[in-house]
Amino acid sequence: MPIIEKDRMPFSHRFSTIAPVLGSLAAATLVASPALAHSPYLLPNGFALDKEDHVTVEASFSEHVFVPTIAMQSDDFHLVGPDGKAVPLKPVALRDLVILEAPLPADGTYRLTSGERQGRVAKAALIDGTWEFVAPNRPLPAGVVPVDMQSVTKAEAYVTRGKPGDAALAPSGKGIEYRALTHPSLIRAGQPAEFELLFDGKPLANADVEVEEARAGQVENRRLPIITSDARGRFTITAPEPGLYFAMTRHRVGVMGAQPARSYTYALTYSVTN
Repeated sequence: MPIIEKDRMPFSHRFSTIAPVLGSLAAATLVASPALAHSPYLLPNGFALDKEDHVTVEASFSEHVFVPTIAMQSDDFHLVGPDGKAVPLKPVALRDLVILEAPLPADGTYRLTSGERQGRVAKAALIDGTWEFVAPNRPLPAGVVPVDMQSVTKAEAYVTRGKPGDAALAPSGKGIEYRALTHPSLIRAGQPAEFELLFDGKPLANADVEVEEARAGQVENRRLPIITSDARGRFTITAPEPGLYFAMTRHRVGVMGAQPARSYTYALTYSVTN
């Protein structure tokens, strides 16, 4: 088993030592353009820890990933431990971000999550096979009728104290999420990290994956080549260099019976080492 390096650092020093990546996945028929503002994220101040008994986490929405803009509110912030059990987390809200302190009582891998958040409702329309949010005064093609679409978001990250474990990696089977096939604590630069994209527990195929390497401050992020999930919903991201990475999927579905149209967003933050 590879040795996991300790990489804990205060928030104020993150950008001087580590570079992030943004990935946006889009299902071919139901997902709009990935270039959308205010992406959700969770950012722990360490990913591979030694004997620390807690980790501190930043939660926010941002137009430039990891530069907090809008504090993330949720009634379901929680931690899934190495035993697979969920522990609620109490948020401390500031104006631009929320701070969480998550206990790490034992060795193993922990899943930090915002839980599913119900967001704003806005008008959307299915145009040429793609769901798009539409402004009130936008002219629409003949026969296209806008509907109310509810935003649903979830942001997650994994941290490991000591030796990695797999229990916290189990998907919830609800909404959109990633199942990490390559353990998040063992992702290395230059080596493919494999994930499975799921929606309500089933593979989501033919999803376009846009990846960016986020830079410090206001420097423009670097885009990597587009990736597409296969028929099993699987995709790989190969990080060109060590750093902090962010992957995001937006998936939109129309009205289904009594369920309103919904725009799902899932975001994962993870670290890549040498």
